[in-house]
Order: sequence, then C-alpha cells, then structure tokens
Amino acid sequence: MTSERNRPLKVQVKARKGRTLAQKLWLERQLNDPYVAQAKRDGWRSRAAYKLIELDDRFKLMKPGARVVDLGAAPGGWSQVAAKRIGAEGGRGRLVAIDLLDMPPIPGVDILHLDFLDHSAPDKLKALLGGPADLVLSDMAANATGHRKTDHLRIMGLAETAAQFAREVLVPGGAFLCKVLRGGTEGDLLNDLKRDFAKVKHVKPSASRADSAELYVLAMGFRQVGEG
Repeated sequence: MTSERNRPLKVQVKARKGRTLAQKLWLERQLNDPYVAQAKRDGWRSRAAYKLIELDDRFKLMKPGARVVDLGAAPGGWSQVAAKRIGAEGGRGRLVAIDLLDMPPIPGVDILHLDFLDHSAPDKLKALLGGPADLVLSDMAANATGHRKTDHLRIMGLAETAAQFAREVLVPGGAFLCKVLRGGTEGDLLNDLKRDFAKVKHVKPSASRADSAELYVLAMGFRQVGEG
C-alpha cells in the first residue's frame, strides 16, 4: 500500500480570469488522472486508448486482418490501438478513421475527412476498406453543456446515428461498439440493436471514471435486414 509520504501530491489548479469553475475542475481531474499520465508515457493520444484495450482483451473484437471503422476518431487514441491489433501497421487489415477534425497521420490508418452522416459516406468508406466492415467503433461525444439531461440526449442521438451507419457498412457477423451515457434512454438503443445483433450488452471498462455516467454499448453478431 502506498504510504502518505510516497503518495503523489494532488495538483490543484489556480483560479484564473476567464476560466469557469467547470473548466478548472476538468483541468484538475486531467492533471490528477493516472490514465492521462500513463497515456503520455505509452505514446497513446488519449486515455481512451485503455478503454478499447480492455474491451478488446475481454471480447476479442479485433482480429488480425480485420476491416475496422473508427467514427469521430480524433484525436486518434482508438485508431492507434485498432491499427496495432489488426496489424494495419504491417499491411494487414484496413482501418478507416472518420472525422471532420484534422488528425495527425497514424501508420496503417486511412483518415477520411468527412461527416459520417453524409449520404455518400458508407460507399466511400467501403471503397477505402475494400468491402464491408468487421467492426464499427464510436467513442464520439457531443460538446458538453453541463446539463445532464441535455448531454444525455445529445450523445444518445449520436449513438443512434452511429448504430444506423453500422447497419449500412457491417458484414454479417460484425460488431459495433459505441459510447453512451446513463440518463434514461440508453435502454431504448439496446433494445433497438437486439433486432439486428445476436448479442447486445452494456459494458463499462475500468478506465472509465468511476463517477462518470459513461457506458459502452457492445453489439455482436450482426444480422442483415431480412435475416433471423
């Protein structure tokens, strides 16, 4: 057990003109988050990389040579992990990262600057992948307003849209992993996905902050429309 003497001191952020209390608290949380520090040491672009690593270790979502889509990929932590796991860095598999934001290159990753809601996105994506996807990932979150119900509804709207996109690009048997927030409607998405996937569940990796409403919905065994 760590002694009081050896325990790292908690970083406290000083109040600054123009910085809101919410911004101050967020910055303090980042500076004191062990996953943030570890991500810097390990070369990951975000602490979210550890969430995907844990979930892939548990559910074996990414096989060497797989075709993977990362929606809303910036800053690229999940794309980094996926590229390593499918072997894209060595020319195995294909990984397309989609985002409107600019993102520095990642070895083995095709970055598509496109709104995934664009009607042409599925066809452009499959052309880059060389076929339908084995896995669609989404760690997207709308900009937080600070109002819990509003933030919940906004991220659930993104999740529902991502799920519909996944239905358009997944190969039969494929999987979909997407961030959601607890708030009352997350069960509706789960039930909706059960019509098209053999197994659907909520999962919460240990790298998710304990006080966060964040969850992930995992849907495996995609059934195309008309199957079942």
